[in-house]
Amino acid sequence: MINMYEVSETNKMIEHENLDVRTITLGISLLDCIDSNLEEVNRKIYKKITSTAAKLVDTGADIEKEFGIPIVNKRISITPISLVGAAACKSPEDFVSIAKTLDKAAKEVGVNFIGGYSALVSKAMTKSDEYLIRSIPQALAQTERICSSVNVGSTKTGINMDAVRLSGEIVKRTAEATKEQDSLGCAKLVIFCNAPDDNPFMAGAFLGVTEADAVINVGVSGPGVVKKALEKVRGKGFEELCETIKKTAFKVTRVGQLVAKEASERLGIPFGIVDLSLAPTPAVGDSVAEILEEIGLERVGAPGTTAALAMLNDQVKKGGVMASSYVGGLSGAFIPVSEDQGMIDAVNARALTLEKLEAMTCVCSVGLDMIAIPGRTSESTIAGIIADEMAIGMVNQKTTAVRLIPVIGKDVGDTAEFGGLLGYAPIMPVNEFGCEAFVGRKGRIPAPIHSFKN
Repeated sequence: MINMYEVSETNKMIEHENLDVRTITLGISLLDCIDSNLEEVNRKIYKKITSTAAKLVDTGADIEKEFGIPIVNKRISITPISLVGAAACKSPEDFVSIAKTLDKAAKEVGVNFIGGYSALVSKAMTKSDEYLIRSIPQALAQTERICSSVNVGSTKTGINMDAVRLSGEIVKRTAEATKEQDSLGCAKLVIFCNAPDDNPFMAGAFLGVTEADAVINVGVSGPGVVKKALEKVRGKGFEELCETIKKTAFKVTRVGQLVAKEASERLGIPFGIVDLSLAPTPAVGDSVAEILEEIGLERVGAPGTTAALAMLNDQVKKGGVMASSYVGGLSGAFIPVSEDQGMIDAVNARALTLEKLEAMTCVCSVGLDMIAIPGRTSESTIAGIIADEMAIGMVNQKTTAVRLIPVIGKDVGDTAEFGGLLGYAPIMPVNEFGCEAFVGRKGRIPAPIHSFKN
């Protein structure tokens, strides 16, 4: 039972510390929409999404009003479209027609994003997978609400370097296709290793094939709440610091559990997971960087940053798993540059570099996220950065991801503007020594020895 003290405490966290439910994400399986006729596939997809998600936005608004808990986004994740369109799509342009149908359905039900324009190619690519990946630049340029992801590696299978090389090309082409908006399309494209099947956060959300026909996943976020709690234990030892983070994460996750259960009951759709991820926004006081600085760093990027982030991530997970029986998704700390004012300030102060961010991804929830780089960066360099990040995920048995934005026409010293929750970002310098011969090799990097655990 939730007592009156907890209600009062939750209200305070909402009103003064930026606590929110970042998203209710409705997962919808589209496996029953598969057909050899493209027109029929599009018809089935539109009908399935608009009927299943018809009450999602209204239900979220009702829960917000009744409980006083802000629910920032209502979103949809779907079965990877490379699977759904495999029988009907004979070209990248055929997949683009599905993207337009998804966009139309998302607008009809009122969600801000729909994720799952995706391909899972950690070992190899089918023709359908390749068509979808090659369609991504056009699909993201011609839609508003589609999010795309490609899983190119895993601990069990290794890294598909053919897919990594193609991903470098696709990121650059997506940047070109949306250059009038500071290459915004790349902000909706994530390259993964070990992508989870139940992630409610965009742009990497999709519904895994082992999931139910429909499922409710909730993502909660509260960097501001954690920051405020840590202000009360300044100068204390690590034991008190860790206990404070765990207790705060527990409280935040309980809010997500409450919203998830309510949404599940009202929509008549099973509850899946709560993802407790400290996902920042550009708002003042809603920053993961500020948490790390409260722990004792002068600036994010200073020596000690990776250790502080590792501790934060671990304590957040420990607190979260005690608050819900089904914690999943990514759960931990996100470090997107453009969405976190503290990260932006650290980059501008030259405290935070791309190389330090890569080191931090070894211990955070995701990876190199929302990082703007010079538009002239080559496809092979982008592929090399992706390969490095995939290796971290593969070897450490964790999810890693890359959301790089080569901003066409801009260079180091310039700023890219994305708007809304996506924020803005200073263009970060990239190592300019080449890796063409490495990423040009065909095949895949084998799985590490510790993957053989059967």
